Amino acid sequence: MAEHFDVLIVGAGLSGIGAGFHLQQKCPAKSYVILEGRDCIGGTWDLFRYPGIRSDSDMFTLGYSFKPWTEPKAIADGPRILNYVRETAADNGIDKKIRFHHRVRRASWLTPDTRWTVEAERRVGEGDSEIVHFTCNFLFMCSGYYKYEEGYTPEFSGRENFAGLIMHPQKWPENLDYAGKRVVVIGSGATAVTLVPEMAKAAGHVTMLQRSPTYVVSRPAQDPLANKLRRNLPAKLAYHLIRWRNVMWGMYFFQLSRRQPARVKQLILGGVRMALGPDYDIATHFTPRYNPWDQRLCLVPDGDLFNAIREKRASVVTSEIDSFTQNGIRLKDGSELEADIIVTATGLVLQVLGGMEVAVDGRAVDFSKTLNYKGMMYSDVPNLASSFGYTNASWTLKCDLTCEYVCRLINYMDRHGYKQCVPHNVDPTITELPSLDFSSGYVQRSIAKMPKQGSKRPWRLYQNYALDIVSLRFGKVDDGVMRYS
Repeated sequence: MAEHFDVLIVGAGLSGIGAGFHLQQKCPAKSYVILEGRDCIGGTWDLFRYPGIRSDSDMFTLGYSFKPWTEPKAIADGPRILNYVRETAADNGIDKKIRFHHRVRRASWLTPDTRWTVEAERRVGEGDSEIVHFTCNFLFMCSGYYKYEEGYTPEFSGRENFAGLIMHPQKWPENLDYAGKRVVVIGSGATAVTLVPEMAKAAGHVTMLQRSPTYVVSRPAQDPLANKLRRNLPAKLAYHLIRWRNVMWGMYFFQLSRRQPARVKQLILGGVRMALGPDYDIATHFTPRYNPWDQRLCLVPDGDLFNAIREKRASVVTSEIDSFTQNGIRLKDGSELEADIIVTATGLVLQVLGGMEVAVDGRAVDFSKTLNYKGMMYSDVPNLASSFGYTNASWTLKCDLTCEYVCRLINYMDRHGYKQCVPHNVDPTITELPSLDFSSGYVQRSIAKMPKQGSKRPWRLYQNYALDIVSLRFGKVDDGVMRYS
């Protein structure tokens, strides 16, 4: 017999706990449950255990709108963020609504019943599981955007010849001792620039091996103005002032990057030159082939990466890999990098809705053929929303707005006696565009499987918090595109 809830949330990470809070506040009469495949709260912030794991967004915008971030560091480490998420869940009784070890496999909607049937695999001891069923009126996916089981590692020739240890940051071994060891970190993204300075504190030497450079920006780990405001103003007021200042600055910088890429490029490279000195080869190692914000910028708190390079504890090599050898990595130019440990910080495997199979009235849904409605729902898929953050700003800013909108939608349906809402495009002039305008490898590898965005609203993703506030907090819920029945 399937258990029934008004709303079923999938995932107990940053987004899922936020969704639980918003539902309790704005739809207090609704019953809900959170299904979590793993054994604990926290999602990304519990899964990743590599040295130095931290946010690459400031916590005044990555934090929830309803819970001020009170720690002194604005760029926070993983354990502190995890603690913040868990505290939010415990303080609001959200932790009581979570069913752990429930991995959602499929969901099917039947229009005559106006409900989803959700099938989950529940772990019942070591290696054993059983299938359990739930039904719900609204399905809210907060399962993130990448595959938890494995990261992305390209095929490296000669990998089996290497005598040392190879690992992906997503599967970091517990108590790894790298003191005094030679470490090569392959990659140039957020994970690599976090790992290199942290491992360089104890390792013999750490080399960041990149095929091509990324834009790297240094920012103070603590925000002096924020800490001053918090000493002199009520916590909530200070938090919202700092949050808005950071949001506006982020939007300004993103727009400037789009309008005057050459100027922003010079600004960023000027910062790197100041940090590394005039003799360092910035053209080779820190000057990307693309414009700022064509990919996500990498943030280094207090310039820790640059300090490690300056102090010769770390170095950057920009070259392509020929093959792994017994002692390390042979590069295309014939030189060899010796290593005891190789870390493949080569990215994530993206997936839609946590890899769940979805069917509507017996027909399987191919999400690559759907249009994304307001960045959260999918054309012709009823009563289903997903929480997906910004690519050019903090994840949570968009997730908070999505949760508010889902609550508005549920309350609107209740007031009018509707049981089903489904976004449906009737405008023949709308053309399909890729959902993410990003040249990053992990996006390009998966873009074909992702839902599309449309050429104009409400199918267009503007990646703009101010526009989304207007549209999601104040825009009409009955907009002519959403069909109610």
